[in-house]
Amino acid sequence: MKAPGFWYREPGLQAALLTPAGALYAAAGRWRQRFTTPYRAAVPVICVGNLTAGGAGKTPTAIALAERLAARGRAPAFLTRGYGGRLAGPLLVDLARHESRDVGDEAMLLAAHYPTCVARDRPAGARAAIAAGADTLIMDDGFQNPSLRKDLSLLVVDGASAFGNDRVIPAGPLRERIADGMARADAVVLMGTDLTGVRPRLAALAAQRHDPPILEARLEPQDTAARFRNASVVAFAGIARPQKFFTTLESLGARLVARYAFGDHHRYDADELMQMAELADAADAVLVTTAKDYARLPEEARPMVQVLAVRAVWTDPAGLDRLLDRLPAPLRAAGPAAPAAASG
Repeated sequence: MKAPGFWYREPGLQAALLTPAGALYAAAGRWRQRFTTPYRAAVPVICVGNLTAGGAGKTPTAIALAERLAARGRAPAFLTRGYGGRLAGPLLVDLARHESRDVGDEAMLLAAHYPTCVARDRPAGARAAIAAGADTLIMDDGFQNPSLRKDLSLLVVDGASAFGNDRVIPAGPLRERIADGMARADAVVLMGTDLTGVRPRLAALAAQRHDPPILEARLEPQDTAARFRNASVVAFAGIARPQKFFTTLESLGARLVARYAFGDHHRYDADELMQMAELADAADAVLVTTAKDYARLPEEARPMVQVLAVRAVWTDPAGLDRLLDRLPAPLRAAGPAAPAAASG
């Protein structure tokens, strides 16, 4: 699904007509937060979430956070719902056995770095990851899911789009009211250059609450991105905001012959891929996509596609370390490695 364009414009008639539905959506979320009793895991749980529907950089942030935890001697594991996958879990992702249609594209990306457990039932997923040896859990998304108690909640805010028109789904991109989300955040991660002037607003909101720190990070192309300089490129992406991907390629010096924007988590068929591949061949260009899209490509199509991978880089790693210093020790030692139960 593509995000409606009016979500990121000044509120107009469409947003106004849908605002009552957004109010009901927000009220249902508040009710769920208030009346759900969260499960307390035996190890610390960190949530990396956001307030909007996709596109903030949660997955790279979660990976960068896991790297920081590992450097501090922790054994992190990711916990994710596995959006777009058919398996409900709990199960540990096996890159040799699972595909994105099984566990979702984000789970495939996460599992390339650290152990990853997919579970629609977050408490069950937490237990499975702990049984497999994790002493710290990182939830990629799940900020609005109250079923698992979080010891640390990070809100990722995209500096380029912020909160869109400030309306709640379906009137805008917000999953809940900004004030409600900020009240539960232990820190805010401002991702990328602040093009919307959201930082002073975040600081003002933080001051009204419990003053959570505002960390800064940016998405940087990995070293292999240099190969796109002066290259002719046919780019395609099925992510929340494909334009960010296209802009990144252009900033690297790539010449975009064509760009194809698909809905978030789009499943590519053979005809779409062949059309783009033929155009790239005719233009003597390379066919390029994101790491998340690459995870969704059929195996036979991958050799003809190159990937622009990015990573999150912390502006102030010491500030992140001060936040991580607040984590409690695990309630018990992590258990021995054990297979998690698979479903589906």
